[in-house]
Amino acid sequence: MARHLVLCNGAKMPVLGLGTWKSPPGQVTEAVKVAIDLGYRHIDCAHVYQNENEVGVAIQEKIKEQVVKREDLFIVSKLWSTYHEKDLVKVACKKTLGDLKLDYLDLYLIHWPIGFKPGNEFFPLDGKGNVIASDTSFLDTWEALEELVDEGLVKAIGISNFNHLQIERLLNKPGLKHKPAVNQIEVHPYLTQEKLIQYCQSKGIVVTAYSPLGSPDRPWAKPEDPSLLEDPRIKAIADKYKKTTAQVLIRFPIQRNLVVIPKSVNPKRIAENFQVFDFELNSEDMTTLLSYNRNWRVCALVSCINHSDYPFKEEF
Repeated sequence: MARHLVLCNGAKMPVLGLGTWKSPPGQVTEAVKVAIDLGYRHIDCAHVYQNENEVGVAIQEKIKEQVVKREDLFIVSKLWSTYHEKDLVKVACKKTLGDLKLDYLDLYLIHWPIGFKPGNEFFPLDGKGNVIASDTSFLDTWEALEELVDEGLVKAIGISNFNHLQIERLLNKPGLKHKPAVNQIEVHPYLTQEKLIQYCQSKGIVVTAYSPLGSPDRPWAKPEDPSLLEDPRIKAIADKYKKTTAQVLIRFPIQRNLVVIPKSVNPKRIAENFQVFDFELNSEDMTTLLSYNRNWRVCALVSCINHSDYPFKEEF
């Protein structure tokens, strides 16, 4: 199984990366150092995770120790929704680069298609508790991202949480200079995303699967929510291969030609999550896992459901 997918800019993106959403600043430096020592070369970051500075410390340390060179690493970050104004995009990118202590990113994504009012609040709310939208179209935001590529601050640009109609609008944008290389979306057996994945792949857009384990540590989890890691049907498949449920859940997207970014700060699990290249799920088990789809989302961003660019009202 290939350990990289080739992006439209010719870059090789490792199919397995370390996620850092919800990784506490006090633990994420150690987690990234452990991951790099174990062979991870792709780290997924974002300004809104509020831990890029600590991720940067780990990257710098491993480069200084000559464990890796900068060009061995594939570092991803994301533009937060309060920076969609064209003149704020470079400011946001430079802040991320400064925090990560890097002079370029391998991939920079628009985190959500929805823009928010600029300011210090990540979720600016009105008196009724609704998010205050920005009046900038993501098509304009994209032009500012294209400039980052031209200036060498980022090697590739992409999107996250976009539906197929939003991607279509972007691809059909007059004067498009750089195509989106990646769409990062939530994918797991309870949200299999077949139509959106097929659409993206047909357009040469690589798909990254986030929350492959169902983000059991999400702050808004309810006791009655379904749990992928505790699903006996998935555990039975894992037992058959003498693997853990998590390893099956990580192998599943890799065999769909997706990139996958499981998050952990636990050294044992970081190692376990990387042991997914020594087995292959048979086609019957792949079909079975796809059949567990129930359109259940971890990240529905319901606070933004009334935003004109809210992505999840469409079927895909």
